[in-house]
Amino acid sequence: MLLIAAALLTASMHSLGVVEAPVAPAVHSVAAPTSSVTLVVDTSPARPVMTGVQMTAEDLAVAHGRTFLVDLSRLDRSALTRAETDRRVLATTQDDPPSAADVTTWWAGLGVDERRLLESAAPSVVGNLEGVPYDVRDRANRSVLAADLADPSIGAARTAMLGQVQQSLVHDPGAPRRNLITLDTRGSGRAAIAIGDLATAADVTVVVPGMFFTVTGQMTDFTNTANDLYSEQATLAGVAAPGSGSGVAVVAWMGYRTPDLSNILSLGLAKTGAERLERAVDGLRQLRDGEQPRVNIVAHSYGSTTALMALSSGRMSADTLTVLGSPGSDVQTSSELSVGAGQVFVGDAHSDPIAGSGYFGTDPGSSTFGSTVLDLAGGADAEDAGDVFRRPVGHNDYLKPGTASLHDVALIAVGRGDLVREELRRGEGGKDGVPQTSPDMYLVRPQDLHPRD
Repeated sequence: MLLIAAALLTASMHSLGVVEAPVAPAVHSVAAPTSSVTLVVDTSPARPVMTGVQMTAEDLAVAHGRTFLVDLSRLDRSALTRAETDRRVLATTQDDPPSAADVTTWWAGLGVDERRLLESAAPSVVGNLEGVPYDVRDRANRSVLAADLADPSIGAARTAMLGQVQQSLVHDPGAPRRNLITLDTRGSGRAAIAIGDLATAADVTVVVPGMFFTVTGQMTDFTNTANDLYSEQATLAGVAAPGSGSGVAVVAWMGYRTPDLSNILSLGLAKTGAERLERAVDGLRQLRDGEQPRVNIVAHSYGSTTALMALSSGRMSADTLTVLGSPGSDVQTSSELSVGAGQVFVGDAHSDPIAGSGYFGTDPGSSTFGSTVLDLAGGADAEDAGDVFRRPVGHNDYLKPGTASLHDVALIAVGRGDLVREELRRGEGGKDGVPQTSPDMYLVRPQDLHPRD
C-alpha cells in the first residue's frame, strides 16, 4: 500500500506546476635510541603551527579526519584552487568530513588572512564543513552558487537545481536573511537554508523532509514552509520558555537524498540521512558551546524515519522531536531516543495514508511508544480564543499556515509543548477507541496530497 500511496503522492506533486601560517600534521615522534623505542602520538585537535613543509592538492585528496584539516591549511592559493575542483576532496568534505569539534578548534586557530584565503580559494570546502561559522559558510556557498550559475557549461539539470537554491534565498523586505549553510552540487544536489541567526537563537528548529523532495523540485517551496514555521514561532515570543540566546531560527534541511518510487521501500537513504543529520546538529552544538540553544527536530514522512534513526544512535540529541505523517521505524519506544523527557510528539492528519501505517516498524503514535499524539481537530486556541485553526488534511498539509498542526509544532519549538492538546493514543488495531490510521487509498483525494497551495 505504501507504493500506491507513494505513486499518488508523486502524481500529485508533478501536477504542481596558504603559505601564511600553515599547519603541522599530527606528530609522531620517536625517542632517542635506547634499549626500547617509545612512540608518542599527538592526539590534540588540529591546530595551525609554523612549518616549512608545503602540501599539494594530491596530498589533500587522500587525507581524512584531522589530517585533512592540517593539509588544507598548508596549501597555497594555487593548490587550493586545484583542490576545490577535485572530486575526491569534495567527496571527503561532503561525505566523510572531519568532526565538527576538530573543525571548530582548527578554524579558531587560523589567522584572518588564512581564513580569507581558504574562503576565497576553496569555498566548496569551507562552505560545507560543520564547525565553520555559519556566516562564513553562507558567503562561501553563495560564491559557489553565483560562479556555477554564471558558467554556461554546467548543463540544464544543474542550472535548474541551482536556480531553485537561488530562488530559495530570496526573502521579503523586513524578513530575516536566509543563509545558505549547505550546498552540494553533485548529482541531484543537497542544500540547507537557515532562516534566522543560528549563532544567537534561543530556539533552533531543523525541518527534515520526506519522500520525493528534491532540491530541483521543492527547495524553494520547502524553504518557504520553514519560513511559515519561523513566522508562527515568532508570534509566540510572549509565551516562549526561557532559553540561551534570543529569537528563533529554522533550518530547511534538505541535507540528504530522499527516496523516490525506485527506492521508497529501502531504509538505506534514511541511514545515510541520519548520519548527515547527526553531523549537522553536532556542528550547531560545537559552535554554540557554552550557550546551547533549544534544539527541535521536526520531521515529516520518511524524514521521521531518518530522524528517529539519528536520535536513537547515541550520537545526537534534541530537546524535542515532532514527527508528522510517520511510516514508523525500528525504534520501539521513546526511551530509546536521546530526546527530552516527555518531548516526543506525533501528528497524524485526517486522510493521511502514511501516518500510523507502521510500514518501517513501530508507529511512534502507538499507545506503547510513549509519545504525545497531537489533537489536530482544529478550533479555537486554548490560550487565545481569537485564534482559530483548521484541521490539516492529507499527507502534506501539516505545516500550512492556519493549521492546528503548524501552531502546535511552533508551540513545541519554543518550549511550550505543555500548551498543545493531546489526542487519545492508538492501541493495536485501534482498540483504544481511536480508529487505526492505515493506508486506505479510497479515503484520499488527490488535492489532499498537494505540498502547498
